[in-house]
Amino acid sequence: MRKLIVFVAVLALAAFLADSQPATADRGVSRFATLPAGQPGHPEGIAADAAGNIYAASFDFSGNNNIYVFGSNGGLKDTIALNGHVPLGMQFGPDGKLYVADFGNGAVLQLAPPGHAITRSYPVCTGAGTTCGLNAITFDSAGLLYVSDSFGGNVYTVNTTTAAVGLYVHHELLTPGSHGFPGFGANGLAFKGTDLYVANTADDRILKVSAAKAVTTFVESINGADGIAWDSAGRLWVCANQENVLYVLNGAGRVLDIIGGFEGVRDGAPEGLLFPASVVQSRGNIYVTNTALDFRHFFADESPITRFTLSRVRLNPSLGDD
Repeated sequence: MRKLIVFVAVLALAAFLADSQPATADRGVSRFATLPAGQPGHPEGIAADAAGNIYAASFDFSGNNNIYVFGSNGGLKDTIALNGHVPLGMQFGPDGKLYVADFGNGAVLQLAPPGHAITRSYPVCTGAGTTCGLNAITFDSAGLLYVSDSFGGNVYTVNTTTAAVGLYVHHELLTPGSHGFPGFGANGLAFKGTDLYVANTADDRILKVSAAKAVTTFVESINGADGIAWDSAGRLWVCANQENVLYVLNGAGRVLDIIGGFEGVRDGAPEGLLFPASVVQSRGNIYVTNTALDFRHFFADESPITRFTLSRVRLNPSLGDD
C-alpha cells in the first residue's frame, strides 16, 4: 500500500511539473528540407505563401543566388534564379506578391511567383553592402512595407503601389555600434498591433518602436538576435544565430522556452540548428533557415558543411503565452 501511495504521489508531482512548464511548442526540431546539391547554399531569408509553400533564399555575397520553393512535404518544387542580387529578408505582401530585401543593391525586389521575373524594383538606399544593408521585411496592417537597414540604424517604408520610400525611424539603438558581433544592427522585423519589434543582432536585443516612434528595449541578452516572428498564440520567436537556438518569448518579453541546438554534422548537413537566421509560421509550424555560415562552424575535426537545410518546429497555437 505504501508503494502505491508513493507511486501516486510521484505521478501527481510529475503532472504538476508538466503543467508548470512553459506553454510553448513541441521541443523537437526536425529537418524539413535540404537545398539541392551543388547549388548556392547558406539559406537566410524565408517566406510562406497562402498555399503552404516555403520559400528560402541563398545568401552569397557573389550575387550568385537562388530562391528555392518547397512544398509542404519538404520536396523541391521550383528554383528562381536571382543572379546579380544578394537576397536577405523575404515576405509575401497582402497583394500576394513576394518582396525581397536585396542587400547587395540597396533595393526591395518584387516577384510574382510562379513567375521567375523581377516584376518591380524599389531603390531604397545608397552605399549598399557598405553603409547601407537592407535586411528584413514586414508589413503593417495597412499593407505598407517596412525594411530594416542593418548598417545605418534605420527602418524604411516602401509604398509598393506608388514606389514612395520614406524613413520611418532612425535611432542609435538600431545601429550595430562598434562592439557587437556579427556587425548587424537593425535586423528582424515584426509587428504586434501598432508596435514594431526590431532585432539588433550586434547588441543581442529586441527593441520596440511605438507608433509615436519611441524606441525602447523589449528584451536583451539574446546572443545574435536575428529573424523574429509573432506566432498565432502571441509568442515571439527569435533566432539566436550565435547560440544555434530559438528563443520563445511571451508578450511581456519573458523567456518561455529555448529550443534547439547544434548536434553536429552528418553526411555534410548540420543536425539541429546551425546559425538560425529567419523564421516564418505556416500551417501550425515554425520554419527556420540554417544559414550555417563558416564562422559559426568551428568545431575541431568536424566535417565541412556541404548540404544546407531548413528546419521545422511544431506549434500548438491553442496554448497561451502566460
